[in-house]
Amino acid sequence: MTTSAGKTFALTYTLTLDNGTLIDSNVDAEPLIFTQGEHELIFGLETSLEGRQAGERFRVSVPPEDGYGVISADAFIKVPTEHLPPDARQVGAQITAVGPEGQELQGLVVELAETAATVDFNHPLAGKVLHFEITILSIA
Repeated sequence: MTTSAGKTFALTYTLTLDNGTLIDSNVDAEPLIFTQGEHELIFGLETSLEGRQAGERFRVSVPPEDGYGVISADAFIKVPTEHLPPDARQVGAQITAVGPEGQELQGLVVELAETAATVDFNHPLAGKVLHFEITILSIA
């Protein structure tokens, strides 16, 4: 049986970056279970699984455009320092903000001036090529 839209399958994966940094892995843990075509995975990974078979092992590299996106200059926001919690008034601090539609946004303080901080609200993996090692365990 091969993967195709509507089929549920289980897989293990290891995710690394160009420099070899390990980002995540579920090898020796619970498999990732999802339904193909339901957009539960990033686009580049889901499309690389189309037509694969149970038991298959492979590697795939997903470019930023098909992963978490390219780095957007619009996601760098200047925030008045007074609006930041005191412990977030330093470069490298992570903050949580509320977006225009009430959604929770994660940001990283990347620059700090006397009256304002620049906060990067891009996804932490934006702009990065994602390298996956995949083993398809089962397809149902």
